[in-house]
Amino acid sequence: SIPLSMLTEPAIFAKDTSCECRAPHEKLSIAQARRGTPMDRPVRVYADGIFDLFHSGHARALMQAKNLFPNAYLIVGVCSDELTHKYKGFTVMTEDERYEALRHCRYVDEVVRDAPWTLTQDFLEKHQIDFVAHDDIPYSSAGTEDVYKHIKEAGMFVPTQRTEGISTSDLITRIVRDYDLYARRNLQRGYTAKELNVSFINEKKYCLQNQVDRMKEKVKTVEEKSKHFVCRVEEKSHDLIQKWEEKSREFIGNFLELFGPDGTWKQVFSERSGRMISYAMSPRGSPSNSPPRQLSPSRSPSPPFCWPRPRPASPSSPKEASASFSSMSEEDENDK
Repeated sequence: SIPLSMLTEPAIFAKDTSCECRAPHEKLSIAQARRGTPMDRPVRVYADGIFDLFHSGHARALMQAKNLFPNAYLIVGVCSDELTHKYKGFTVMTEDERYEALRHCRYVDEVVRDAPWTLTQDFLEKHQIDFVAHDDIPYSSAGTEDVYKHIKEAGMFVPTQRTEGISTSDLITRIVRDYDLYARRNLQRGYTAKELNVSFINEKKYCLQNQVDRMKEKVKTVEEKSKHFVCRVEEKSHDLIQKWEEKSREFIGNFLELFGPDGTWKQVFSERSGRMISYAMSPRGSPSNSPPRQLSPSRSPSPPFCWPRPRPASPSSPKEASASFSSMSEEDENDK
């Protein structure tokens, strides 16, 4: 099990003599180390590098080195700025920043500052290193085809795998490729043109580009709001059209119910027509006991005046109208 201090505290820096084991340092084979022997001390694995802009590719390489053996103790050597600038090139981070980055990696047990570019026998014995871990690609530098050639010949080299798609050079290439973008970004964050080593003309150009970008962002925001408004209007229009169709169907249904072939208005019209026919078939008659009217000598005779009879109730059906007509005929015959 991993001690809790290894997960909560940074790794230690190497001292003049970093190995604290009391047993004599015997040379191990890779097979012995993989079996977990010796039992009285860990297997000391060394990995070195520049570790500039510490990234996931570095961490994965150290994870592999830590997990090479069951009881591995990982020592990481970090080269100084002087050696790195001489043999490889300028770094983004200083040596102290790179030392601290390695101390806070969970797989690292110990950090060696100002590590040598090429491993010597004295260095290996001083730190009692059992194996050296690095990727298997020949590393040509300092006038040699492979700085790990003598380690491989001694049987102390254990290869690890590189992580494709990520490296310090790739990260620097991204920044150089999009230099204008990052310069504008830092100007917006409050950095001065002098701190960014940007000329006066480029500073004004970047400021103008930032203003143009802000205007584009505002226009984009307005367009999104306009689209949202149009969508809401379309939804409202759809609802209004649907409601209008419902009201139209309701109006047409009510109209047909009232004026259709079997509608209420036809029934009312039929009833009124029946009443009018009954009234036409039952005319008013004169009373039989009305006195005769005296004729004037100077005027032509006129038909005798008849008192109006009481108006009979309107028949409610054609049969009643026919019966009423028959009774009127009989009365007229009796009068005769």
